[in-house]
Amino acid sequence: MDPFTLPVLAALLAAAYSAVEELAACLEPIAPGAGAALAIVALTLLVRLALVPVGISQVKAEGTRRRLAPRLRALQLKYKKNPELLQRKTMALYKEENASPLAGILPTLAQLPVISVIYTLFIRTTVDGHANELLTETLLGVPLGASFLGSIAWPGAVVFLTLFAVIAAASWVSRVIALRLLVDAPTPATRALSWLPFLSVGFAAFVPLAAGLYLATTIVWTLAERAVLRRRYWR
Repeated sequence: MDPFTLPVLAALLAAAYSAVEELAACLEPIAPGAGAALAIVALTLLVRLALVPVGISQVKAEGTRRRLAPRLRALQLKYKKNPELLQRKTMALYKEENASPLAGILPTLAQLPVISVIYTLFIRTTVDGHANELLTETLLGVPLGASFLGSIAWPGAVVFLTLFAVIAAASWVSRVIALRLLVDAPTPATRALSWLPFLSVGFAAFVPLAAGLYLATTIVWTLAERAVLRRRYWR
């Protein structure tokens, strides 16, 4: 079953589509031929701005885990032979610190419907029973509905290669920051996992250009947002 046939999701998708159309109409006179692409970026930024409270919750939870990590390790070493007591001591520690091991998870789950609707708008060929005209718009001659692996030829491929470079650069910075923020010395497994953000580059090669623009904007925003919020909320 297509979840976007449900009235609520269909209405949200149609509303997002209308918002992009309005933004594109406003931006087209400013950037002829790129209004729709800029509208995708603008809508993505507006959505991410609305979700800043979720980011705050995630950063606070991340900071709490870092702060409690040494004490949690000490408990694990002390009570490793008594899992039941370890669990009680762990929960007591979180209660003492007025924290929760699940902090940040619920807000993250709550944002998923919004993100899903926006992302679907940029890959779906139909919206509210009609063709998704957004995907027929172009950026420097490349249709927003085209993918890099969908026989995009030179010079149109430059658009995708630039997009990949932006995603790769942001992924590299994210990896460096993640390794620096590790409480313990990185293990081989941790170093291997630190490369996961680069999967976004490969993913962007398969999806339409519209979705690639959304992905790149989201990654760059998240990188900048986390840097600002860590400075604000970490102690």
